[in-house]
Amino acid sequence: MRKEMIKVTDKFQKGYDFLTILSVIVLISIGWYLYVSQTSDLSLKGVDDPGTSVYLYFYNPDLDQGPGGVQCSKKGLVAVERVLPKTVTPLKESIELLLRGELSDKEREQGLSTEFPLSGLSLKSVELVQGVATLIFDDPQHKTGGGSCRVAILWSQIEATAKQFSTVTSVRFMPEELFQP
Repeated sequence: MRKEMIKVTDKFQKGYDFLTILSVIVLISIGWYLYVSQTSDLSLKGVDDPGTSVYLYFYNPDLDQGPGGVQCSKKGLVAVERVLPKTVTPLKESIELLLRGELSDKEREQGLSTEFPLSGLSLKSVELVQGVATLIFDDPQHKTGGGSCRVAILWSQIEATAKQFSTVTSVRFMPEELFQP
């Protein structure tokens, strides 16, 4: 009786080992399939997806005329589409792109202008809490100051670029001394 139990136990153990090995092989195969299919999908999306479309706001003084000439208001802002490479921080990267001040010849011919780039000005970080985007800049050469017209346009360009995102309801600039006439 004892020998028969050992034989049954051995058969059970061998069957159990076989099932364990088979289960491990199946799980590894499924994992490998999911990894390969996910990697393939990502690489295909990278080829087909040109990136994230965003708008940068530049200024056209011809659109901002009133009594006495240029009004230095948001009426002169013009949205220009740009495409960012795929990103998880489109707000920050949009502001950084705006700060580069890159306008095409065609855009300049259409009357668009910008005072960006400003020497030394950089965006250090962006904090978004309950709809308030706090943009933290470094301006060691104090290039964001100046006349009220200039400052209003600089401020408006950044604010409009930030507010294009549905998660942004208002914009704060830090340090608070930035963009002061």
